Amino acid sequence: MIRTFTEHEIASVLTYEKLIPAMERALVAFSAGRVRQPVRSLLTVEEDQRFLGLMPAAMPEGMGAKLVCFYPKNAALGLPTHLATIALFDTETGAPLAVLDGRLITEMRTAAVSAAVTRHVVPERAGVLALVGAGVQAQAHLEALRHVCRFDEVRVWSHTREHAQRFAQSNGAIATELETAMRGADVIVTATLSREALVRGEWLKAGAHVNAIGACRPTWRELDDAAIVGSTLIVDSREAALIESGDVILSKAQIFAEAGEVFAGTCRPPRGATTIFKSLGLAVEDIAAARLVYDALTAS
Repeated sequence: MIRTFTEHEIASVLTYEKLIPAMERALVAFSAGRVRQPVRSLLTVEEDQRFLGLMPAAMPEGMGAKLVCFYPKNAALGLPTHLATIALFDTETGAPLAVLDGRLITEMRTAAVSAAVTRHVVPERAGVLALVGAGVQAQAHLEALRHVCRFDEVRVWSHTREHAQRFAQSNGAIATELETAMRGADVIVTATLSREALVRGEWLKAGAHVNAIGACRPTWRELDDAAIVGSTLIVDSREAALIESGDVILSKAQIFAEAGEVFAGTCRPPRGATTIFKSLGLAVEDIAAARLVYDALTAS
């Protein structure tokens, strides 16, 4: 019987304690060539406004696909910009196992991957976190990053100041201007719907780490050339970054490593380097997270 799992059920078992190491394992397998996964297929429903993505992947632990709607204009309506459904299959037999709501899985696996990369590249003492954006991913990243870093100060900026102030009040953070938030920050998360570069390389502290989450289209930017070219660039997938990421494509930056290579220890950023992780999100992350949920909910 094919099981169906709601977001409420998923939330009851999916934790960052289990998800962060699961994302590390999945991306090590991806970079080692043990995962079959094409680059995301994207159907443009309305240019720059509505997209439908198909994200399949197969690995020994599980096989499946995510259908994800990316609707940036939903933000103005108070609705999620990402809505998704994940179909999970048994790799050996092809038998369908479950259909899972994909919204929370997408939210948490994105933040979990950033936390995993941060843990590998940031010095133990990282006191200041800057969040560029005050939406769902800012909240998820704050929660995930607190599993790998102990921050003395959290700063937040948003295009809409009221959003930043509300986020700050709820999370013990400081709402401030963009440049002020970034200068001196040890870890930075950019999670916006920006089409043009917001982050300037001159604002980055030497040795800082940036998790760049937004700008998932080849013409969109969050980071300027100075930020990208002047840093050690890590991506989740080289192939995807060179097709989908405007930050990478337009800056012509050289990719240092995939996250899976960093996790495996085959590529290590130079000590003290300023690092950027350009996250696009991979199907293998969704399938690994879905399998984690499926196993937990069917264990009894």
